[in-house]
Amino acid sequence: MSWDDDFRALGRRECLSLLGKVPVGRVVYTRQALPAVLPVNFSLDADASVVLRTARDSDLVRAVDGVVVAFEADEFDAAAHSGWSVVVTGRADVVTDPAEHARLSRTGPRSWMPLRDAVFVRITSELVTGRELRAATDPR
Repeated sequence: MSWDDDFRALGRRECLSLLGKVPVGRVVYTRQALPAVLPVNFSLDADASVVLRTARDSDLVRAVDGVVVAFEADEFDAAAHSGWSVVVTGRADVVTDPAEHARLSRTGPRSWMPLRDAVFVRITSELVTGRELRAATDPR
């Protein structure tokens, strides 16, 4: 990395566009009063909320339902010293409405793991921040 690297903040719209391009992110929450991070596959819903699909009896559901969490996704190219990172912060809620659950069953994320009693967790995008790093070309 050189002193000429281009580091910039991303706007909300650009952040949401980038989130739509990657299938995996990390949900950041509290477990037994300690920070926890869990990689998950996800999708963005039409209202810009992050949607996860997981097992109803999972530790994740018990820990995040009704509380504020962070969700982060990124993409980096180590060889080019470039990439981006987006963080969504908002309240996580288990989707309980049967019609909404049915809609998300058709349009929402597919779990990469087999699930018996699947539920959807919606994270509202109350605060969306992002950063991009683009390596400048070396003038030497």
